[in-house]
Amino acid sequence: MLSSLRFIVISLLLLYNTTTAASAPITTPITALDVTQLATVNQLLERIAERRVIFIGEHHDRYEDHLTQLAIIAGLHQRGKSIVIGMEFFQQPFQAALDAFIAGEIDELELLRRTEYFDRWRYDYRLYRPILQFARQYHIPLIALNIASELTAKVGAGGLQSLNDMERAQIPTAMERPDAQYRQRLETIFKQHPNTQQHEFEHFLEAQLLWDEGMAARTAQALSDFPDRTVIVLAGAGHLDYGQGIPKRVTRRQPVATAILLNGNGRRPDPTVADFLLYPQPIELKGAGVLGVQLDPSTSGGMLVKAFAETSGAQAAGMALGDRILRVGAMPIANYADIRIALLDQTPGQRVAVEIERQRLLGTPERLILQVELR
Repeated sequence: MLSSLRFIVISLLLLYNTTTAASAPITTPITALDVTQLATVNQLLERIAERRVIFIGEHHDRYEDHLTQLAIIAGLHQRGKSIVIGMEFFQQPFQAALDAFIAGEIDELELLRRTEYFDRWRYDYRLYRPILQFARQYHIPLIALNIASELTAKVGAGGLQSLNDMERAQIPTAMERPDAQYRQRLETIFKQHPNTQQHEFEHFLEAQLLWDEGMAARTAQALSDFPDRTVIVLAGAGHLDYGQGIPKRVTRRQPVATAILLNGNGRRPDPTVADFLLYPQPIELKGAGVLGVQLDPSTSGGMLVKAFAETSGAQAAGMALGDRILRVGAMPIANYADIRIALLDQTPGQRVAVEIERQRLLGTPERLILQVELR
């Protein structure tokens, strides 16, 4: 499967002389990339167009990775391919919200609310926004791939054995035990955290396995639900490296032709890691405007301010610790997600009206409207 990259492994014989040692040969393995085989995007699309599943990896916070995903989606669509897009960043219980969004029944803000995006994923939604807008424009089905975070968190704490019968009914029935390479790779990641114990690693391993198996099972289901479409899977690179996470678990369920595409920047060329390594130009997404506050998520009826950033526009406007944010612009605030949604299209330097409630030593709380310059 992992054969599209063309590499040549050669051995270079080095001779050296020193004043204290006789000449001796040193054999050094070197990987050489034949740059004459580098492909354009159009050539890449030609080579992957007939694959049933195309896995496109991402670093979640790199805008260029998401623009690359969009370029491949748009390129295949323009070639007349019928596609469906599976997304790690939406969880399976919220599939109905994705369906309603593509059908035009709800708008973008309602999609973010119904999928609990800012509580369950939290990466800047604007990174993914162009992909979602393209899919909606062309009525491309979206698939929520991820297992509910409540399940993976519970398995991470207590292992698969901690799940009750109702929870077990929500996970794949066929789960393959991890092979040695998969286990070793995750163990390397796990050991980067201090003061960890082996039984904790076993739980971590099972949580990662559930994560990969869950997304693979949902991808395989999409292949059955959309037999005439190409399934494009957007997921973190760690779930796709060497085909060990999601890909091999998809092909175990559905033996179809696949392609794995990863960002090659910072990677040592390796013909086993992916079918294609891509080298997009790094692109920074312009920072969003923020209030500069830290909020207490346990409160209800607005969001309680418990700290300020070093350069806080809210504090400069007169906001104080203990104030409760009730409204940002026209948006009533009930939770953290409401604030993120209210500021979604705001940029640094803009001013926004923020309604707060402030407790007084005596009498009823007072309400104030502050004009906050976003930072």
